Amino acid sequence: MNKPNVILMIADQFRGDCLGAAGHPDVKTPHLDTLCSFGIRFPNAVTATPSCIPARAALYTGMSQEHHCRVGYQDGVRWEYPNTLAGAFAQNGYQCHCAGKLHVHPLRNGMGYHSVDLHDGYLDYYRGGDMTYYEDQRVADDYFYWLKSELGITAEVSDTGLGPNGFAARPWPYDEKYHPTRWVTDKGIDFLRKRDHDRPFFLTLSYVRPHPPFDAPQAFFDMYRDKELRAPLWGDWSDAGLLKQEGRIVDSRTGPIDPGLRRAAQAGYYASITQLDYEIGRVMEAMKEHRLNPDNTIVMFVSDHGEMLCDHGRYRKSLPYKGSAGIPFILSAGREILRRAGEESQGLMRTRDRIVELRDVMPTLLTLCGLEIPDTVDGKNVFSTDWDREYIHGEHVLGSASCQWIVTEKDKFIWFSEDGRKQYFDLIRDPDELHDGIGDRIYADRIKELEQLLIRELSWREEGYVQDGCLTEGRTVTNVLQQKYSVFD
Repeated sequence: MNKPNVILMIADQFRGDCLGAAGHPDVKTPHLDTLCSFGIRFPNAVTATPSCIPARAALYTGMSQEHHCRVGYQDGVRWEYPNTLAGAFAQNGYQCHCAGKLHVHPLRNGMGYHSVDLHDGYLDYYRGGDMTYYEDQRVADDYFYWLKSELGITAEVSDTGLGPNGFAARPWPYDEKYHPTRWVTDKGIDFLRKRDHDRPFFLTLSYVRPHPPFDAPQAFFDMYRDKELRAPLWGDWSDAGLLKQEGRIVDSRTGPIDPGLRRAAQAGYYASITQLDYEIGRVMEAMKEHRLNPDNTIVMFVSDHGEMLCDHGRYRKSLPYKGSAGIPFILSAGREILRRAGEESQGLMRTRDRIVELRDVMPTLLTLCGLEIPDTVDGKNVFSTDWDREYIHGEHVLGSASCQWIVTEKDKFIWFSEDGRKQYFDLIRDPDELHDGIGDRIYADRIKELEQLLIRELSWREEGYVQDGCLTEGRTVTNVLQQKYSVFD
């Protein structure tokens, strides 16, 4: 069999539970549901560092955060890694193209791709007056450059009145063909047309949405206009005081206190997801039109992180909770490809309960294609027959909410490193994390066990999180670990 072609689709800020196939009562995702029906979905997929930059570091390198060294969000740090996902495919004769978001530094760092049609969304850092010409996003970003030539504007955000991290929502004011979600698909389909047909390809379609702004075209807003939406989750630990304090700030930790605005944010988010889903439908049709052999094509869909979407009075990402750290992880491939990788079972709507992470994308795709995995990779082939992962260590620097956690298939232990607060969730009895069981006697032994796992993970860290064998709050945190702790040494 020839080397398989690979299409990797990445969404930004797409919650793992926002799929019809996952049982969501409101959001409409018919094309992703189709991919789930013929593929395999991993409902326990997480991102260990839930914001754009550190999550993508794991995705592009196959490393854990202890090795790619990014544990918080920080622009302007060069991406210099010995092995990358696209680079590994390129070294094995694949034609590699990315359409959409990379979010690396410098912006035009190709990360191993032969060609890139770049759109990173609206990045404040790269719009400063001291930026060199080629690093100004209005020049470096292909979509913004194209949109200016088409419509004479520099960014869609400025004309809709929506910010890149806010909860406000309104329909896209221009023709749908100008929307960035449509543009990424157009560029990807154009690659299928003009690619070298004598070589296998690795195509990445990396969408900025459903990351705010929530600005899908009107037709997608209309799907949710009159629909009753499930209220955001609210647990016995949720902080009404914080919501009251920050709930009238558009770009806040909490989202809106006003129930009408909360519903509008949900509708805008779901509309953005459904628009993305329809674009994935266009990709699937293009695969047929360009006569890609489904038995020799791998299609994967993941997200860098989720969106709290007002659950527990929280908004955006970087938190250890399900809405933020849970991601979709779906893979479809020919039967023989999966069999060679260790996946024997067949049938519709298959799921696997293994706890998987973005670091696993690289080794999984390379294994499915029969390619060697670089020795810098920490992730695992998710179909491995000797799977032995019991937990994932997650973390994120977030000021007073900086957090560390251990998550397994059945439970989660969280430690907030600034003030020492701890939480525990029994994910079997309480999958929505409504009850904090940290003080419950029945969980005491299990909590100690998970805390010891976290102590072991942090015992070597430069921040000094562990002192005299105990978790120690109030240590100085950093977004990027020192290189002496990385695999580069």
